[in-house]
Amino acid sequence: MKRVPKLALALRVAAFAGLSFVAAPAPLAGQTAAQSKVPWAVGEHLEYTVRIIGLKSGVGVMQVTGVDTMRGHPSWRLHFNIKGSTPLGTYHVDDSYDSWMDVESLNSLRFEQRLYEGGKHVNRNFDIFPGRGIFHQEGRDEKPSVPDPLDDASFFFFVRTLPLEVGKEYSFNKYFDPKANPVTIKVLRREIVEVPAGKFPAIVLQPTFKTNGLFSEDGHAEIWLSDDEHRILLRMDTHFSIVKLGLTLSKVTYGTPAGAPSH
Repeated sequence: MKRVPKLALALRVAAFAGLSFVAAPAPLAGQTAAQSKVPWAVGEHLEYTVRIIGLKSGVGVMQVTGVDTMRGHPSWRLHFNIKGSTPLGTYHVDDSYDSWMDVESLNSLRFEQRLYEGGKHVNRNFDIFPGRGIFHQEGRDEKPSVPDPLDDASFFFFVRTLPLEVGKEYSFNKYFDPKANPVTIKVLRREIVEVPAGKFPAIVLQPTFKTNGLFSEDGHAEIWLSDDEHRILLRMDTHFSIVKLGLTLSKVTYGTPAGAPSH
């Protein structure tokens, strides 16, 4: 019997391409140019409903919790969490992902996983060194990485900065562990999508990994990003083997850019 696919993959969004950054507006007072060119801000909080085979099975959260300093570099602190179980309650998951993403380069500097799946706990910590071209998993030897490395969480935020042209297909090698590369993405179409959080213009993407899982070549996944200045994840539908998994945005709180007045 095949193991039930991880619910955590619902928040692993592989829609990334090697493109130039979108032109950014002028920085707000007190805001750095690096912070102003991205579509997110500290305090962004996105909540999701997860469904398996059409049944509500869990909840997910995606957050920008702050700007930390990692090895002397100002870094976005990104947090994902997903909790849920299969419809019959036979498989439970409570997974958290934390990423430190360099504010200037958008490279990943550190990635932490705290996984509880099927009664098993797994913790993994990775330090990533873009200048040296290596990554180090705690308790293991250093391994070669890639130029401009990104992890599971920072990859999604990176794609939010990119222009995406309908009808184009892109391929790139940016995942910090080279064995997961390359990743390809097709930009399928634009449409209006309605989710519990509201109605949004959206751009629809189809990502494919060269590894097993919900984004493998044997499956089919579509991802909806808001087609606006925020580029948030609105919805994801995947079909893999006999499993149908969906993710929809239920609540959104946009962050406050540095230097902007809070309300």
